Parts: sequence; structure tokens; C-alpha cells
Amino acid sequence: MSGGVDSAVAAARAAEAGHDVTGVHLALSANPQSFRTGARGCCTLEDSRDARRAADVIGIPFYVWDLADRFREDVVDDFVAEYAAGRTPNPCLRCNEKIKFAALLDKALALGFDAVCTGHYAAVRTAPDGSRELHRSGDAAKDQSYVLGVLDQQQLAHAMFPLGDTAATKDEIRAEAERRGLMVARKPDSHDICFIADGDTQGFLAKHLGTREGEILDESGAVVGTHTGAYGFTVGQRKGLRLGVPADDGKPRYVLDISPVDNTVTVGPAEALDVTALTAIRPRWCGTPPAGPAAYTAQLRAHGEEVPATAELLDGTLHVSFDHPMRGIAPGQAVVLYDGTRVVGSATIATTDRERTRDQGRPAPAAAGHPA
Repeated sequence: MSGGVDSAVAAARAAEAGHDVTGVHLALSANPQSFRTGARGCCTLEDSRDARRAADVIGIPFYVWDLADRFREDVVDDFVAEYAAGRTPNPCLRCNEKIKFAALLDKALALGFDAVCTGHYAAVRTAPDGSRELHRSGDAAKDQSYVLGVLDQQQLAHAMFPLGDTAATKDEIRAEAERRGLMVARKPDSHDICFIADGDTQGFLAKHLGTREGEILDESGAVVGTHTGAYGFTVGQRKGLRLGVPADDGKPRYVLDISPVDNTVTVGPAEALDVTALTAIRPRWCGTPPAGPAAYTAQLRAHGEEVPATAELLDGTLHVSFDHPMRGIAPGQAVVLYDGTRVVGSATIATTDRERTRDQGRPAPAAAGHPA
């Protein structure tokens, strides 16, 4: 129970369905702030108190479990290391994989519980052969299956998402919370990285990685600006580049590549971001891995569009090609494959094949921080 409305309603529904429910709030920061700021963060002392009050209203036991050390090692340190390597990670996926459905689930099972129940908008269904399947939520606008695509069969067998099997909108969930007497009914959603409460990702990274001045280059290699750390950029970024030399055509430029080795950032026109294929590592399958090349739809960012693609697993590496060029795909993010509403699995993007680079007859550059 994060202290928000979704997990509170999920707990209430689970208890109402007859399950023996215990509320657990995860203490993920060694020094949590007393109060959240607007919709930033979800791990403050105020959130813990909100979760406890919701548990009291529902009538279930409530505990706070300290997973701060594990969270720092598996999520925060990984986040910093990925940016240092020139990649753009998604900490929510890592948290689901390593904390909520690993550390938390392991402890829950050891204590005799059967499942971890959360307020995620996704659905777990039982297939005809008895295996578990992860599906999109009934409310497409709130669907969170993308950040759950890292869950395997064992984790799905011990997962419950009471909000995912209904088509209720967020407004309806808030109305239900009010009917149940839950004070969090109108509490703002948390929509930022929970361990960066002020929303200043670049400032957070500078604190951990320091500053190191480097050059911003155009596609020809000419210097068009400077920066104080390549980690402060992500592929596809347009704003905040502070370029000293305008483009010849006067059009905006975007980050094309990040090289942590020589601390340079390469920028260029929007069309240079078009990607026709990618490779992805560390695949995680919600069920049976795909056999041979097959057609799927792919999602490349949380709440991003779903696009047709062909995927094949070769020697542990996922190869994905797109029916139409995609723009602004950043190494370090996840590609999640779908078969209809069913989540097939996910993998971490390692390299991309740029259409423009291919047309010019040059090999596509390796992703920053990843060997060619």
C-alpha cells in the first residue's frame, strides 16, 4: 500500500472478495521526507500514514517493511549506473522486477502469504493449460502492463491486480474510494521517479556522478555546443540542449547518440532518429519464449503507442524489426511485446538500426555504453 488511491481500493476489493489481506507499506528511503510535494514521489512519511489510515478503514492489519537497502542497490544504483553508461533506464520496471515481485514477494511467501496484491492496472488470467497470462488493463488510458512485462510465470502465479479486470476509469476508482470512506480518494497520483522527489533528474545525477564538461557535436563532427555531463541527455531529447550554433536549415535538433567514453553528445535532425530495428538484451518472458520469427505488437515506452513488429530470439538476444520506422528509441529502455492484449515479455534495448544511417551506407553506431 503506497498511500495512494489505487492500492487502497485494490486492498479493499481483495478484502471484500474474502481474501485474508494484510497491508504493507514499503519504506524505500533511508531518510524519507515528511511531506510529498504535489504529485511527486510516493515514499514519504505522509504516504505511510495515509496507507495506515486506509488499512484501518478497510479493517486489515498493517505493517511497514524496510526495503531501503535493497531498493538502493537494485533500483537507485542501477539507475545511476545506466545513465553513466549513456543509457536511459526505466526504474519502475526494475522496481517491479527486483523489489515488489522479488524481495517483497519472497518475504511474503516465506511468511505464509499466497500472493502480492497491488493497485496496478493490468490483469492476470489463467490460460487453458493452467499457466498464468498477463494482459492489458480494461482501461487503456491507465494500462500499466508495460512496467509489469518483466514478470515471469512464477511471479505471475503469486500476483493479484484487483483493478485490472474491470473497465473502471480512474474517476470511477476515486468515486469508489469515496464510497468506501477512504481519505485518499482525491489524493494526486504520483507520476515522477519516486526517489527524485523534486523532479530534477539532472540535478540528482550530477550529485551522484559529478560534472564533466564535454562537447555537443553535429552529424559531421563539428562542435555546436558544450555540456556538463553526457549523462544529462537522452536519445530523442530536444529541449535544454543550449546549442551555440544553429542548424543550417534552421530546424530543431535532437539528441541522436550519447558517448560516455569520450563524453560527447551528437545531435541532428528529427528524421535521423528513425529506427527500423533494434536488438534487446536480458529478455524476460511472461510465458513461453517466442519460437522463430513471429508478428507481434511492440510498446517502447510507458503509455506509448503500440506498433506492429516482427521479433525473434537468437542466442538469448531479442531482434525486433518494425513495419514502419519508429522515432526516438533510447537504449536502456524496454521493448515489451504483445499478442493481442497478452504480454509476451520484455527486454532491455541495447542497439538500434537507424534508417538514415543505413541509407547513407554506413554501419549504425553501437548504443552508448554497449559494445558493437
